[in-house]
Amino acid sequence: MDLRQLEMFRAVVETGSFTKAGQRLYVSQSAVSRQISLLEHELGAPLFQRVHRRLVLTPTGKILSHHALRIFHEMRLLSTALTDLGELQKGRLQLAGGMSVCTYLFPELLKVYNDAYPNIEVRIATGVTEELLRMLREDKTDLALLTLPFHDPDLEVTPALREELVLVTNPLHPLATKAQIEFCDLAPYTFIHFEPGSNTRKLLDRTFEEEGVVFENTMELQNVEITKPLVAHGLGISIIPYPAVAGKRNGGLVWRRITGRRIFREVGWVRLKSEYTPKAVSALLQIFERLKHRFAERETAPASQG
Repeated sequence: MDLRQLEMFRAVVETGSFTKAGQRLYVSQSAVSRQISLLEHELGAPLFQRVHRRLVLTPTGKILSHHALRIFHEMRLLSTALTDLGELQKGRLQLAGGMSVCTYLFPELLKVYNDAYPNIEVRIATGVTEELLRMLREDKTDLALLTLPFHDPDLEVTPALREELVLVTNPLHPLATKAQIEFCDLAPYTFIHFEPGSNTRKLLDRTFEEEGVVFENTMELQNVEITKPLVAHGLGISIIPYPAVAGKRNGGLVWRRITGRRIFREVGWVRLKSEYTPKAVSALLQIFERLKHRFAERETAPASQG
């Protein structure tokens, strides 16, 4: 077994095709097939099986895929560690986060980071939690800021901030001028949910179940920035992170707390477990810690409106 074989195996796993793997690596499909066959012979078991014309990993293939990913991750860290022997003058940082985090936290954080390390190339990916977790497991991003909790033995999680979630409505909505809003007051109105499966959605679903709230009509969206104009046009109500509606970002919305229960979600930094932390990552985390008090002040809604 050698690294070139593992590289071909990984390409087949990621593309789902021997032909596409060859195209990615600029070799023929037959060359990829040959190396996979040699791997299977050495391991004494098949690595792939076809299910409904799709390539699917066998149990042996899954084990090899897991360890191959770790090997390539450690090789990348080795290259980074050698580069890090000098000052942090060049390199790349691959960062990921949910849409609200990227919109409200990353700009200020990355401005300070870029001022300190102008030659570090920063790439940002956004998406739903499961997509970003997959990117982390596949070593396609260095660090992600995600809504907690979740548990994965391959990932290291560091709590970062606690955001308050608040009810948002159109200014002319009946709830906007109500002296006190109870959970039962929400049920008659169309509620705009976060996407199914997200930790914020799970938190709100659990809250509504505990409070006995059943909505007659609902919508589901992945992006808070799409939710806000829908609410502003009177198409529904929603519960979103306070930073998304604070100050100039409120988009003409009214935010309120619901009587008797404040709702918070926790976000944290997530990365693949490793004994080595690249300087580009540790520098960003250090800057975040310096700025954390600024972000924390904006995560909780003031008492005046809610």
